[in-house]
Amino acid sequence: MRIPVPRPRSLAAQLFAMQAVLIAVVVAGYALFTYVSDQRQAEDAARRQATAVARSVADSPSVREAIGTSNPTARLEPYTLQVQKDTEVDFITIMSPSGIRWTHPDRSQIGKRFLGHIGPAQHGHTFTETYTGTLGASWRAVTPVWNGNRVIGLVSAGIRVEAISQRVQDQVTALLGVAAGALGLGAIGTYVVNARLRRHTHGMNATQLSRMHDYHQAALHAVREGLLMLDGQYRVALINDGGRELLGVGPEGEVVGRSVADLGLPGPLTGALLASEPRVDEVHLTADRVLVVNTSPVSGGERRGTVVTLRDVTELQSLMGELDSERGFTQALRSQAHEAANRLHTVVSLIELGRAEEAVDFATAELELAQALTDQVVAAVSEPVLAALLLGKTAQANEWGVELVVSQDSRLDDGLLPPTLPARDLVTILGNLIDNAVDAAQGSVGARVTVTAYAEGTELVMRVADTGTGVDPAHAELVFQRGFSTKPAGPGGRGLGLALVRQAVTRQEGTLTVAEGEEGGAVFEVRLPLDPDVTPAAATGHATARGDA
Repeated sequence: MRIPVPRPRSLAAQLFAMQAVLIAVVVAGYALFTYVSDQRQAEDAARRQATAVARSVADSPSVREAIGTSNPTARLEPYTLQVQKDTEVDFITIMSPSGIRWTHPDRSQIGKRFLGHIGPAQHGHTFTETYTGTLGASWRAVTPVWNGNRVIGLVSAGIRVEAISQRVQDQVTALLGVAAGALGLGAIGTYVVNARLRRHTHGMNATQLSRMHDYHQAALHAVREGLLMLDGQYRVALINDGGRELLGVGPEGEVVGRSVADLGLPGPLTGALLASEPRVDEVHLTADRVLVVNTSPVSGGERRGTVVTLRDVTELQSLMGELDSERGFTQALRSQAHEAANRLHTVVSLIELGRAEEAVDFATAELELAQALTDQVVAAVSEPVLAALLLGKTAQANEWGVELVVSQDSRLDDGLLPPTLPARDLVTILGNLIDNAVDAAQGSVGARVTVTAYAEGTELVMRVADTGTGVDPAHAELVFQRGFSTKPAGPGGRGLGLALVRQAVTRQEGTLTVAEGEEGGAVFEVRLPLDPDVTPAAATGHATARGDA
């Protein structure tokens, strides 16, 4: 038999129960305090009332006059009954200085001794006490009646304790009614508040909410992709470790609560985060990363905020750049293979025609031309990665009708580049600059791209000049921003190459400038720091010694 286990109540239900108990305790405590306070106040009021009535009667001239007669009761009894009725006290007793009653509500008690203490009053003092007499327990006041300097009588006025308790009970009954109404209103208000809380917590109890929070925190910091949540005023409400790393911002405590505009992010990226409409798979660049950004507003009627996801595609973009270069190399090789086939057919045809000497001369000339180009590049740049890149780009530029020339000022020996300067960054920088220059030089008169690479002091200098239309000085900074281009966008988009170049240069703590060339085109110059322990002279000496060996 399965034993039913009670399901933990929801957080809203628990809060409702706690609030209901709290209101009940507060109301009960207030009622008890009020009862005790009212009881004390009622007793004080009874003492004051009894004292005031007793003194008023003792100070009455008619009372002093009646006491001096032979039968004081005849005149005092009607008087005290009338005053007792008017002042709402339970009894007024006028007695002789020795305590013999002249008046009493019960006429059978007249002439008997007063039950209670009268000593202080006999000595001229007014006092109050609680005493159980013929009418039961009562609060009473006893005061002397003066005739000059002599006490000629005593007056006692009292209110029964039972009557005082009845007054307090009436007040407490009214108080309990008010308390019950307050408790009911509090319960209704608590129910309404907790019903709203139940909707917001989806009926979950405290344990479930705590577990969800723990899972949320664990998932938030475990996800490698960046997650950023903004409130309705575009302030950072939440950011995970991946988001801080990708955006390059400080600790979470310093970021949460700040506006996106104050995070120091690049302008295009900040604009995307501040946009009210959703953004889907937008590519943005930071100082050293390529990010894919997606934004989505939080649903719920009014604008509640924005959820932003960030993916790092820096490595992917670099691989795509290398893949584009390989595709260019492949196309160049395919074109060269086609040209080689044409030349081979020409050589074969010359041999079939009996022109062997012309065939040898033709083949030798083609080989010398190719070898001369290779020798020129390798002689100027013996660093293998750059040499391979320049040879491939030369063939690729030739396919586009642009001559790629390696300047005679170029001199980069193998072993010069430090390990901190990866080949991938060199390919990104020089490859994109050459592609941009070839694209700009197409269609110009004497289309040519000139590449210069050399070491100067502790800097690597790479300069790419073209014969295109040049760069407007007003756009000298804009050309390095992602998406900027003076030409229509193609299928793959434009404006990313130079942005990637600047990103790689910034990552290597170098400089990138653009100026107008001598031939009217643009000249892009990159300067990257080298290892100060590896100077151009040392590198040249190393290469020479290796060649002599």
